[in-house]
Amino acid sequence: MSVTLPESVDAWRMVSARRSFEGTLPVASMSRLCEALADTDGSVHFELDFGRDELGISYVDVRATGSLSVTCQRTLEPFDLPVTVDTRLGLIRQEREEAGLPPDCEPLLVAEDGRLNPVDVIEDELLLALPLIPINPDSSLPDEAISQEPETSGEGQSENPFAVLRELKK
Repeated sequence: MSVTLPESVDAWRMVSARRSFEGTLPVASMSRLCEALADTDGSVHFELDFGRDELGISYVDVRATGSLSVTCQRTLEPFDLPVTVDTRLGLIRQEREEAGLPPDCEPLLVAEDGRLNPVDVIEDELLLALPLIPINPDSSLPDEAISQEPETSGEGQSENPFAVLRELKK
């Protein structure tokens, strides 16, 4: 296990060596993820395990856990969202190789030179783990939104727009 995460690795060498990386990344170091968050404090614990399965398919297992600060779309208040990622990515050289991956394996297209940025891989998986519309499970709608009664016309009953047609039918 390695604690330091290199900026770039040769994916195919990592697979051959069955290399693993483990450590923590500051949330602030992942710029694309920071754009989706309310606050960039904190860190994410990660594990990357490169290998080859029984079918000979090269993969990287990505596991990450942490708490990310997102904005609740119901209350517009920030809250901490616990996030857990546990994904197997099948390493492919060309898009057509995707069809040969097992169903539990997501494709990861590796550049022609074999270079892979581990931080980008972790950041991509964290972005995919974020909900489209984050809502704090402990939140509730404001009282003003709940207690409003629907508006009615002055008579208390709205007129049927087809009443005129009923009269014509007679």
